[in-house]
Amino acid sequence: MKNRKREARKAGAAPPAVPAARAGFVPHGRYLVLAALAAAVVVLWAYGPSMNGPFLFDDNFLPFAVSSAGAQPLAAWLHGPRPLLMATYWMSARLAPAPDDTWWYHFPNVAIHCMATGLVFFIVRRLLEWSHVAESRRGLLAGLAAALFLLHPAQSEAVAYVAGRSDGFSVMLALAAFAVFLYRRESAADWRTALAVLLLFGAALAAKEHTIALPALLLLTDYWWNPGFSLQGIRRNWKIYTSMAAACVGGVAYFWPLITHATTAGFGFKEFTWYQYFFTECRAIFVYIGLFLFPANLTLDWDFPISHTILEHRAIVGLAVLVTLAAAAWLLRRRFPLASYGFFVFLLLMAPTSSILPIQDPVAERRLYFGMLGLLLILVDVLARVKLEPKALTAGGLAVLLLAAVVTHARAEVWADPVTLWQDTVRKSPGKWRPHFQLGFAYYSAAQQDLASGYPGLSAQRCGLAVQEYQKTAALHPADADVLLDWGLAYDCLNQPEKAVYKLEESAVKHPTAHVFSQIGMVYGKLEKWPDALLALAAAEKLDPGFPETYLYRGKVYIKTNQWLNAYQEYRRALELDPGNADARHDMQVVVNQLRAHPGK
Repeated sequence: MKNRKREARKAGAAPPAVPAARAGFVPHGRYLVLAALAAAVVVLWAYGPSMNGPFLFDDNFLPFAVSSAGAQPLAAWLHGPRPLLMATYWMSARLAPAPDDTWWYHFPNVAIHCMATGLVFFIVRRLLEWSHVAESRRGLLAGLAAALFLLHPAQSEAVAYVAGRSDGFSVMLALAAFAVFLYRRESAADWRTALAVLLLFGAALAAKEHTIALPALLLLTDYWWNPGFSLQGIRRNWKIYTSMAAACVGGVAYFWPLITHATTAGFGFKEFTWYQYFFTECRAIFVYIGLFLFPANLTLDWDFPISHTILEHRAIVGLAVLVTLAAAAWLLRRRFPLASYGFFVFLLLMAPTSSILPIQDPVAERRLYFGMLGLLLILVDVLARVKLEPKALTAGGLAVLLLAAVVTHARAEVWADPVTLWQDTVRKSPGKWRPHFQLGFAYYSAAQQDLASGYPGLSAQRCGLAVQEYQKTAALHPADADVLLDWGLAYDCLNQPEKAVYKLEESAVKHPTAHVFSQIGMVYGKLEKWPDALLALAAAEKLDPGFPETYLYRGKVYIKTNQWLNAYQEYRRALELDPGNADARHDMQVVVNQLRAHPGK
């Protein structure tokens, strides 16, 4: 009997299908509940500082950043390639008591992260069972892996960043599909299991496209463990793979315009080619491994240079090391089945974003959210082979987890404030233009809040800092229309209207929009150049009749020129387009009061 077990371990074989109850799908339920409650408390503490953090960076381009978004029907949100993700944002918008109350945007991220963590526990435990790790250690090792997934500082971008929900939510759904696949009752899945996996896979794709890697993960898993380094399992599960193949074909067809024509990702991206991106990712993949092992240099915007040739930035070294590691994992697959499997899982799950499909940013920490599963499997295989008593292993694991929680808490504090976040990013990527631009915008936004709170001196100081950041931005990168627009607004904040108009008009030449012309009209209004203000606002209306700021600023011009009835019409139009505009609502009340007091005007 012992020889048989030894041979099974050597071959990497596993029971092809163990019924869930016998496999210990819910081992020691009471302890699991207690552990889950403790984990929830710790993770809420770890991410507590960011739970009311403002919208940042890409958040401002999503529908919930519009003040009237919460009043829009669900159908208005379900457009684009990620309808299921948008549905969760719609729910957050409906639950949030005010447009600037972000708790209902951050809390779901943490809740989703907790659910994904629970799935990681069961997935790792099942794979530990299949690799014949002693039953007495499976729960402990799976718990340590899940807890590290929960509290690892590298997860902060996917959890603390509202836009990071796309990674957390899609991966949670993909992990659910994987768990259903692993815990099927028979090695050959029936149609019910195939349908469950397919539906969860489709839901994951509807949240984010990178989960297209799931079918490859299932194929690898069947080959590796069912019954062990054989195609038998793949043939047995034809019901799953035929349905998923059809889903993949449909998914590729649906996302094809995005893959080929998107401006920031896909084969239509112009700044570098697919093979140059591949050369770059041969180096970048080791950044993710380094972040997993030692997450000490986390940043929102990595300054990672492109390898335009296989020799540039020693991309060939990265490729050689990857090939060597893959060869070693394959040759040692029978001796170290779980670790070698984990290495290939890591590569597969990172492939959609870190192989040949060009993306503007070669490195982004939240991409590790999916791939971390593979690294955790390598780790638990190593720990399973270490001759440590459970108490010592538990104590060491708790020490690491405590440190991870403290670092994650510190990172959440950085995410809680946009100025702090972008100061941190500029410090770590000083030669990249985008962090300077975003820091300038953060200074300007903070200045507006200071002014509203009655601190004009502090507001002017921050606007001066914003101007400095825009100057640094222009020194590193030719100033585009967005930079020039924000630069002009920073000058306006400094009460330098002539410089403001100059920058705004430069922006309008590069990219004429209703927004920039409305701002030109606003500055001319402050200079009491009424004809110029009305001319700029007329240009804004012509470019986009549905832009509410145009009517807001024209209403202000009419107030200043005592044209109260005209002002009333402008504010009414502004509020029709944006009912949540507090500035327009305030001015409208002033106009209404004036008209009531002086009906003839």
